[in-house]
Parts: sequence; structure tokens; C-alpha cells
Amino acid sequence: MRCALIRPGQLTYEEGLRLQQKTWDSVAAGEWDGALILLEHSPVVTLGRNHAAPELLLSAEEYRERGIAVVKCKRGGKATCHNPGQLVGYPILNLANWQQDSHWYLRLLEQAVINTVGKFGILAGRKEVYTGVWANDRKIAAIGVAIRRWITSHGFALNVHNDLDIFSAIVPCGISEFGVTSMLAEGVAGLSVGEVADVLIREMEVALQCSFATTDI
Repeated sequence: MRCALIRPGQLTYEEGLRLQQKTWDSVAAGEWDGALILLEHSPVVTLGRNHAAPELLLSAEEYRERGIAVVKCKRGGKATCHNPGQLVGYPILNLANWQQDSHWYLRLLEQAVINTVGKFGILAGRKEVYTGVWANDRKIAAIGVAIRRWITSHGFALNVHNDLDIFSAIVPCGISEFGVTSMLAEGVAGLSVGEVADVLIREMEVALQCSFATTDI
């Protein structure tokens, strides 16, 4: 499998969407079997296709005052947040090269994240009914994907050492009974997002049975 690895650093959410589309076009054209974009985002609340208005706890003006953008997007799921210190991954994969099965794909992403945080001593897993990765009944990684013509976009957001206070501006993923956490909050200090990304890349390579080649697309 020919898979690209793209690590642009920190981007706004809109910049990330443009990069996803450019990468999606490249994969759809057969230039790559798949690609993995790993980055950080400026503070933003993203609203998936299933979001509901009560998930937004602030007014539009209050979000602006806090420097938090609010963007609707085409992924599945509800409201979530991104900010620096969080590892965001956008796998752009032509599932015809693996399995054309959305449930298989979601479980693959969850397991790659579970394995990644496990390498740093954090015991995480799945929670029945809810998509994502959980540690001590708190969500450590959110997952929301889109699949068009069996090519994926969007992906996962793993909280490494980001400021979790941003999540107080929403009802995360529409779930009010459980909180959110990060690798730092689970007791793993001193990690950079890049260090975690390096481990995640290896887990994705094993899961997808491919080697990623670094490129700018």
C-alpha cells in the first residue's frame, strides 16, 4: 500500500478542511492508496451532522470573545472541540484497498488510539453505545468520520495536554453524564503532541499494514 503522511503543524479548522479536500482528491485519483494527516488546530467548536442546538452553551458573541471559532462540518457525530495540545488525525483512506465497512473502520481508529495511549501507561477502552475512546469513564478521544465513495475523511481527536476548559463551552458529543480527560489529566506529564503522534503513526501502520511516506501532498 502507498500511504502518505502529512504533518503540517497547527492550522485553523478551515485550513484543515482545505488540506483534507486536497488529500481526498489525491487519494480519489489513485495517487495514494491512503493518507494520514496529523495536526493541531486553533481553538474551535465543530458541529457534526447530528448536532443539536442545546449542545452549544454560549452565545455566538461569547464564543468570539473567547477566541473560539464555531464551524459546521460534514462528519458524523455531534459537537466537539479542538485546541492546541490535542492530536487531531484525519485518515484519508480508500477503503476499497482494505475493507468497505464503516464499523470495521471506526473500531480500527478506536483501537489505534487505545493502543497509543496504552504505550504511555494509560488504560483506555470503549464504552458501550458511545463511539470514541474512554479512560476512567471520561472521554480521552473523540471520533467522527465521513465516508464518500468509500474514501474516508475527518477522523479522531486525542487530548494530550490541551486546555480542557474549552469543553465547558459545549455538551461534548451530546453526552452530559460523562466528562472529558487528557493524557496529562490521566497523569502522563511532559509529553509533546509530536511524541504521541509518532506512536500513533506506528499503530496505524500496523493496523493498515502499510508504511507512511512523509509528503506535503
